Amino acid sequence: MISRSTQNTIFTGLTCAAFFICTGLLCGLIITIIFKGLPALSLSFLFSPAQDFGASGGILYQILGTLLMVIVAAIFVVPIALGSAIYSSEYLRSHRKKRILELSLLALNGVPSITFGLFGLILFVNILGTGISWMVGSIILAIMMVPTTTLSTLQSMQSLPMTYRENGYALGFNRSQVIRYIVIPQGLQGLVTGLLIGLARAIGETAPIMFIATAFSGVTVPISVVEPVSTLPTHILSLTQQATNPDALKNAWGASLVLIILVFIISLSAFYARSKLKNLSQRV
Repeated sequence: MISRSTQNTIFTGLTCAAFFICTGLLCGLIITIIFKGLPALSLSFLFSPAQDFGASGGILYQILGTLLMVIVAAIFVVPIALGSAIYSSEYLRSHRKKRILELSLLALNGVPSITFGLFGLILFVNILGTGISWMVGSIILAIMMVPTTTLSTLQSMQSLPMTYRENGYALGFNRSQVIRYIVIPQGLQGLVTGLLIGLARAIGETAPIMFIATAFSGVTVPISVVEPVSTLPTHILSLTQQATNPDALKNAWGASLVLIILVFIISLSAFYARSKLKNLSQRV
């Protein structure tokens, strides 16, 4: 029979091995992208439009299209996530219904991204006849971001001690004032953190928007909500299909590096926002 110390040693060794394997794979991927993508980066690459289906030129419109979609998606997400979290935390009293709501959000969070794309294609493009539109893509990305943002906000609100609410009522606040001045400031930390994490995921998605929101070439800045855009993920996908062209492959690595940098900036913003809002509940 294996002794307890031996079991601990084996378990420690396995966890350390798993950690180093995961870290090594991540570092190897990032170093490869930096090593291959850095030669393609230049001001001309960042601020000029693509040419020859991306084989030459830059990625200006791809960056603008990506930022446009995720910013509009974030605008859609904030009121929905905040309202859902407030309803569940302050108005929904049944523990069973709260559990159903949380399980529904977790289930929605686990749906494959291609499923959201097919849903958008069937509902908006085929049934409603919107055509390929960046606004439809933003709506689909917002739906994908809602579970993460809502759950993060809800957990922040639920972590607020009940005595805070009771003190608010003792001071003469009604329910709406307690929510406005006590609950929402507490949930703001989770809202911002969840939103930025959701954005970091959404900005790199290809499958949900490939057939409903983007065009692989020939588009610039949209002037209406029913026009397609070009995004970094779909641009990279298009360039990888030209892998026999060294110029296209070089631009693909450069676009991948820019996408990684955008994701890193958003993720870093999430940590910064969390640290800044960490003690917000103690200042209300």
